[in-house]
Amino acid sequence: MPSIPSASPIPLQAEPGHLIRRAHQLAVGTFAKTHGKQITPVQYAVLRALQDAPGMDQVTLADRVALDTSTTADIAARLDAKGWIVRELLPRRQRALRLTAEGEAVLAEMLPRVAPMYAQLLDALEPAERDEFLRLLRKFVHLNTPAPEDQANTPDSAADQSSE
Repeated sequence: MPSIPSASPIPLQAEPGHLIRRAHQLAVGTFAKTHGKQITPVQYAVLRALQDAPGMDQVTLADRVALDTSTTADIAARLDAKGWIVRELLPRRQRALRLTAEGEAVLAEMLPRVAPMYAQLLDALEPAERDEFLRLLRKFVHLNTPAPEDQANTPDSAADQSSE
């Protein structure tokens, strides 16, 4: 039987994965407090992406919001069932997605609360630290995002689905 090391070389509170998970918990909790539980952060991201580019297909949407295509299709079906988007069939079994008037109203209600929500989330940081934190976070995400052709080979992520 292999021996278990008595102590990890890195304390749990210093492990990047643990800190990222905790930051995700804080962000999701702040989102739920601000917007309620009728919409998730991932659903919000999908609505925002469709607001920015109406009629985009599900594959492009998946890339835009950094989800796999099957998760994106599931989220689109949920938003369609809520009446917030419509899915129009395109050639080659693709679907064009658009916000409905109800989906636009949901976003119109949410958007004024977005900036204050993020200000609250980052309130513990000094203004210069907030800018640096966001700069480093964007860099981290960009450097660790696989190219679109690589994403097709990655399994569905439990983390993606846990916050949809």
